[in-house]
Amino acid sequence: MKTLLVIDLQNDYFSGGRMELVGIEQAAGHARRLVETCRENKIPVIHLQHIATRPGATFFLPETEGVKIHPTLTPAPGELVLTKHYPNSFRETNLLPQLKKTRTETVIVCGAMTHMCIDATTRAAFDLGFNCLVAEDACATRDLVFKEKTVRAADVHASFMAALAVPYARIVSTSELSGSLG
Repeated sequence: MKTLLVIDLQNDYFSGGRMELVGIEQAAGHARRLVETCRENKIPVIHLQHIATRPGATFFLPETEGVKIHPTLTPAPGELVLTKHYPNSFRETNLLPQLKKTRTETVIVCGAMTHMCIDATTRAAFDLGFNCLVAEDACATRDLVFKEKTVRAADVHASFMAALAVPYARIVSTSELSGSLG
């Protein structure tokens, strides 16, 4: 059994949000295609929604528009929405029991941010014994700064996908994945 995890595709990551990501519209479009394919093939879809509780947090603040799931990925009736407060979607959530309940063996991961929640969740899923597929073109991130050097979002994304590829996950495109799910 496979389950799709749609991680943190919330308004704050989109244009006008508090933490706009590079390429988020394209990534959300690919994620939407995955969601639709999974729905058509009766593959469970779980939405993870980050609500910031960390002191000093600047986005995904409770009771703001930015914390809401983006309208292009509105959960369908019956789809599970789990609230999380950490990058790892398993930490202090009901995700693991839900995956066990559906006898999930493979998780399909998409969403944001590549270098935070996608990375942390994929590594945790692997450590918990799941097979992992990451839809790399359905994920987005942002430019980062390290020691006064700006690392472009495309390089951040590529670096994290390369790191996850061995041994944590199989990195695939949405087209490749959608073709294999149908």
